[in-house]
Amino acid sequence: MDISRTNEGYTSCGPVVEMSWHRAGVLLLGAQSCLPVPEVPAVGGVGSVLLSMARMGWKLCHVSRPYAVVPAKREQGSKPVVCFNCGDPGHYADKCPKPRRVKVVPAQSNSTAPASKARVNHVAAAEAQDAPDVILGTFLVNSVPATVLFDSGATHSFLSMSFAGNHGMEVEDLRRPLMVSTPSNQALSLQRSPSVRIEIKGVPFLANLILLESKDLDVILGMDWLARHKGVIDCANRKVTLTSNDGRVVTVHALSSESLRSRLNQITWEEIPIVREYSDVFPDDLPGMPPKRDIEFRIDLVPGTTPIHKRPYRMAANELAEVKRQVDDLLQKGYIRPSSSPWGAPIIFVEKKDHTQRMCVDYRALNDVTIKNKYPLPRIDDLFDQLKGATVFSKIDLRSGYHQLRIKEEDIPKTTFTTRYGLFECTVMSFGLTNAPAFFMNLMNKVFMEYLDKFVVVFIDDILIYSRTKEEHEEHLRLALEKLREHQLYAKFSKCEFWLSEVKFLGHVISAGGVAVDPSNVESVTNWKQPKTVSEIRSFLGLAGYYRRFIENFSKIAKPMTRLLQKDVKYKWSE
Repeated sequence: MDISRTNEGYTSCGPVVEMSWHRAGVLLLGAQSCLPVPEVPAVGGVGSVLLSMARMGWKLCHVSRPYAVVPAKREQGSKPVVCFNCGDPGHYADKCPKPRRVKVVPAQSNSTAPASKARVNHVAAAEAQDAPDVILGTFLVNSVPATVLFDSGATHSFLSMSFAGNHGMEVEDLRRPLMVSTPSNQALSLQRSPSVRIEIKGVPFLANLILLESKDLDVILGMDWLARHKGVIDCANRKVTLTSNDGRVVTVHALSSESLRSRLNQITWEEIPIVREYSDVFPDDLPGMPPKRDIEFRIDLVPGTTPIHKRPYRMAANELAEVKRQVDDLLQKGYIRPSSSPWGAPIIFVEKKDHTQRMCVDYRALNDVTIKNKYPLPRIDDLFDQLKGATVFSKIDLRSGYHQLRIKEEDIPKTTFTTRYGLFECTVMSFGLTNAPAFFMNLMNKVFMEYLDKFVVVFIDDILIYSRTKEEHEEHLRLALEKLREHQLYAKFSKCEFWLSEVKFLGHVISAGGVAVDPSNVESVTNWKQPKTVSEIRSFLGLAGYYRRFIENFSKIAKPMTRLLQKDVKYKWSE
């Protein structure tokens, strides 16, 4: 028998295999016997004892009390780091890229009952794809796109624990534990998610799904569910036929693994409840010039200003070709027009996230002589204060938002930019103009004024709809989309997210539990290179200060760096 440390908080275990951290209530085979241990803080408020043990290489196995620990195997001289969330080595839970796992706690009511038995043949999409007797597809599960497996070899129907946790699905205790045989081992399931709504080709089905650890299958529909809906799997033609409670017959054809992956990333607006009623709000491209609105973009100049003209920057041949392409596209849409203005600003290229080039105008000279618009942008923390109690979220990102606001006719010549192919002036608002955010914020506040701080928050062209319940959210989402339709404002579907229990918004992660820092942005702070100049220090403090509300005594911590911004202070970076 391998003996672990026996002082308080530790336990002795039978022969073990390599294991990883898991939530309480999940049985991992390989620990043949675990003795009860003293109580320690539960998941969600992980105590320093567990955290320290994790970093020293200790791992977790299931016991009758919340936790037991056994020493993990490690190579000579190594310092293993294991994620408390996903169990993978190499990172901590606060930097885990995978969704948070659903909280599963041992139920007192069923902990002593004998376990029933169940079987599932596939827990990963890759292995299921090659099996002849199962069908894979992508469908809406509680309004969220999910990978669904129809498996006549599974005795019960299951829901991925990570999917349930990530989307805040309701769970309840099973009357009796269920010992599930999987291809690799066995697992004990203690909870289920009742009355889960699965929409298949527009037809709703309900399912009671047992929580089970799964790699990339969100839902497994087994014989219990297939029998209830007269499911017939046609192995030769790779399809399944189902009958709904009201007699409607639905046939589903299997997707290839490549199609399945792309399907998950290309769910269409037709498949999202409420959204499908507003197809005109999600066009593939803007339909043309925006309508004339009460608000138009103005450029008010400092008195005595004369026109400023700059020569175009030198560009490589491939850049000139891209300029020609984008200028032709903007001319065709009517967003620019040829100009003979005495004004002129050079153009530059900025790389977008998808590595394509966005043509931008260098308006710095014009901005220097423009009177600044004092319209206030909302404080981020004030926006988040409105979200208390919300559990369902949808995020809408406008398509080329600035191009949906016209420039006042007499100010159009001031926007002229210079290119190898001549002078052009903008008819719609352009990136880089100093007052553009203020004018667009003014427009959006007027559009959503009656809903602000009730169920809508807006920051420039980002719109967040929040609700306490799904029933409320259905009404709120419809009202918000109706406003966009009324004012002829258009959204980019690929950048929108709907019916979420957790959403990223303005560099934060928002859920029913509150507001947290986006882990990807934390990584940007931790990976920041050592600043070497005053401007680099100022940039770093600006980034870190964005999250000061989450850092206790931020001012004291940052004080040594803040001092370096003062004049005549010797710059010295110590270890």
